[in-house]
Amino acid sequence: MPVANAYLGTSEFAATVLRILAASPHRPALVVTPPDRPAGRGRKLSAPPVATAAGELGLPLHQTRSVNEPGSVATLREAGAEVGCVCAFGQLIGEPLLSEVPMLNVHPSLLPRWRGAAPIERAIMAGDAETGVAVMRLTEGLDSGPVAIEEREPIGPADTYGSLAPRLAETGGRMLVRALDLLEAGELRFEEQPAEGVTYADKIGAADRRLDPARTALELERMVRALSPHVGAFFALGPGERLGVRSAAAIAEADLTEDEPAPDPEPGSTAAAGRRLLVRCGEGILAVDGVQPAGKRAMDASEWLRGHEPPARVGGTGAG
Repeated sequence: MPVANAYLGTSEFAATVLRILAASPHRPALVVTPPDRPAGRGRKLSAPPVATAAGELGLPLHQTRSVNEPGSVATLREAGAEVGCVCAFGQLIGEPLLSEVPMLNVHPSLLPRWRGAAPIERAIMAGDAETGVAVMRLTEGLDSGPVAIEEREPIGPADTYGSLAPRLAETGGRMLVRALDLLEAGELRFEEQPAEGVTYADKIGAADRRLDPARTALELERMVRALSPHVGAFFALGPGERLGVRSAAAIAEADLTEDEPAPDPEPGSTAAAGRRLLVRCGEGILAVDGVQPAGKRAMDASEWLRGHEPPARVGGTGAG
């Protein structure tokens, strides 16, 4: 018989995994996700992607601020879940739930590297050549539980969050179904994570989004790729002013075309010839070809430059 399970998730990544799980013999008996919350400029209530997916799939839905509340624990009991399937849920799961319902967690990294909230972004930022997905048993520690299955995924030189995350979500969905198949057959085995090589993927904050031209162009390119298109990196133009950067590439001065002037040697200096904005970095040049001005849509740098003089410098303190 398929394993009776409850699915706990929040994000778009988790919604992709849920759709794959729901199409398998292990269709969830219950979906748990946080309540709707204000989003966007109008601050209208917006449902988490997992809640939207559950509605589309016709799955029973329970929205709660804390899955550890007695009422939420009772709801999971009533659903008859033999196992919980967790993916990008955003809430710490504690007792008595952890003891009552074994939890399988889908985590997009090669554990123990990149435990924590932003493993995909941190892997791209760090220049990792590969990442992957692990299905592990959830424990009270942060992504420290034993791992059942793991798959590797290369990170290409042009990969962004927007290209890598969907691949990992598809892989995670297939792996979760395979883990439940193994559990149903009594063949799911776990192995403790190595003590060496532990790194933490902290949540992305304002400081992680600000591009500092004193760093190398390659580092800034990786930041842009890691945060595109969902969060977005930016250059500070001055106090309270910023220019979002949606796509960029690290180049050497020798890569400039004949009609492109080189920026001055000081990091933060800029130059443009109508096609892209060039920013001198501590090492190399960042060629910016996609921008998002504050309060406006994303656009090609060439479109923005047609209506704006390029800033003489970027960097500064900017806004958080």
